[in-house]
This record gives sequence, C-alpha cells and structure tokens, in this order.
Amino acid sequence: MRFLKKIKNFFLILLLLNSQNLFSQGERFIHQERSLYTNIIVTENSERRCMRFTIAHHYGQNQSCQYLQEPEKLVFPYAKMVLSSLLIQDNPKKILILGLGGATLVHSYRALFPDVDITIVEIDEAVVRVAKEYFGFAEDSNTHVLAQDGRVYVKRAQLRGEKYDLVILDAFNGEYIPEHLLTQEFLKETSSLLSSEGLLVSNTFSTSRLYDAESATYASVFGDFFNVKMNGTGNRIIIVSPSGLPSENFMNERAMTLYPRLRRFGMDLRDFPILMDTNRDWNRNARLLTDQYSPANLLNN
Repeated sequence: MRFLKKIKNFFLILLLLNSQNLFSQGERFIHQERSLYTNIIVTENSERRCMRFTIAHHYGQNQSCQYLQEPEKLVFPYAKMVLSSLLIQDNPKKILILGLGGATLVHSYRALFPDVDITIVEIDEAVVRVAKEYFGFAEDSNTHVLAQDGRVYVKRAQLRGEKYDLVILDAFNGEYIPEHLLTQEFLKETSSLLSSEGLLVSNTFSTSRLYDAESATYASVFGDFFNVKMNGTGNRIIIVSPSGLPSENFMNERAMTLYPRLRRFGMDLRDFPILMDTNRDWNRNARLLTDQYSPANLLNN
C-alpha cells in the first residue's frame, strides 16, 4: 500500500509539473499533499507564492497568492472586492469567515483592525496547516480557527445566539462552492447570525452556470444586494446589508476617508462605489437552490 501511494504521488507530481495551466515560467512546486478533501498544491516563483486545490479531472485555480516581498499587497481582485464592503460597514468588531485558503482576508482585516475578533471555519485541517507553514497564518487571542464544516458551525452558532458584524463566505472545494453552502436554507441560517448593522459578503463567480439560480436564491432571502464585478476577473462579490444599502454619495464620502488606509493593499477604494450595482441581471424565474435542489452537476456540463 505504501508503494502504491508513492507511485500515485509520483504521477500526480509529474502531471502537475507538465501542466502549462499550473506552472508559468520560473514557477516551482514547493509542496503537495493529499488531504481528506482535495490535493493541496503550493507553488512559488520569484514574485509570489500560491495555493491551489486540485481534483480528479482538472487542476483547479489558485485559491490564494501572496507577494513574497510585499505580503500585504493583494494579488487577486476578489480580495479587494471583499474589502469594498467597508464602504457600507467600516468598523466590524466581530467577524466570521467560512473558508481559510491562504488567509489573505484574515491578514487584511487583522492589519486594518488589530483588535477585531475573527473566527475562521475551515473544514480541511490540512489547509490550516499549509496556511500556517507557507502563508504566515497564526492564531492569537483574537483569531481562532475551527476545523469543521461551515454549515455545521452556522447551525450551532445560531443555537447559541451568536451575532457577527461581518460574515464572509469564501469556501471552495477546487471546483466551486460546496452545494450545501449555496442553498436558501443555509442563507436564512446565516442571516440570523448578523448583528443589527451586520453584513454578509459572499465570494462567488460571474461566469458560473449557477449564476441565475444563485442570484435568485440570494434575492429570495435578502431582497436587493450589491452585485460587485470588476473587469479582468470572473469573480463577483455579493454584499448583503439587511439594515439597508447606502447611497452612492454616502459610499463616495466614505471612500475618500478610508482610501489612505487601504493603499497598503494595492487598492484605491475610491474606484469601488460605482461598482456597487443593484441591477437584477439574472433570470428572475430561475429555480431557487434549496437543500432538496442544488444541482452542482450543472458545473460539469
């Protein structure tokens, strides 16, 4: 069995090293391990280090990247799009993040708010271990990580009556968001965790086959939401504010105040108010995603 495992790992590494999709010129493979849920790959070149998850039939996409010389500077637009939620709620005291990856968002919020209480829920203990070893993630008195399923955590937090000023949904399995974290029932459970001024921020995609169904499902629970997209990325960020969405003028004023603090991340917050779109650009008759109907198989067609 040990011999077969070595053979399997050898061929996996060989495939990865020959994949043009995975390795750009000068990029090297520095870590690989098979967890209970996925293959975790860490690569590095002269500029940055990246984590990605791979599954059986393709190599997936980078989940997190970090510049080696400027670790605070954000590599991916999605992280900047998440931080644009500060235009709505700019002083969270208690944050819940589902999905750790390379801890990009944890580092950013910790840098902005040193005293904020952050709970991270990551189902894969191996991801936590890799984030600590290769991406500088560390727990402290105000930063806690729990290795469990996000849906289970949300249900238990709901029973405990916990409230958060910011809930970030950023869980991926190498292909897409786990289907039980997409449903109407899950969103209702998550909404119960929001404080009176709380926000729900979800990292998803503008190119998914589930775009219409996802959008309709969010709208069925929350009504209008900000649908944030940027040129050059397939990500979209859904920002939900049960207490109401602010005007563009309000966000422009807040952007002027906050943008000096966010320049350290390589972003100009003044560019984002115009991206806060509430237009319902999806099929309003799309079938809602529920615990009984969540057709993840559509993603493979």
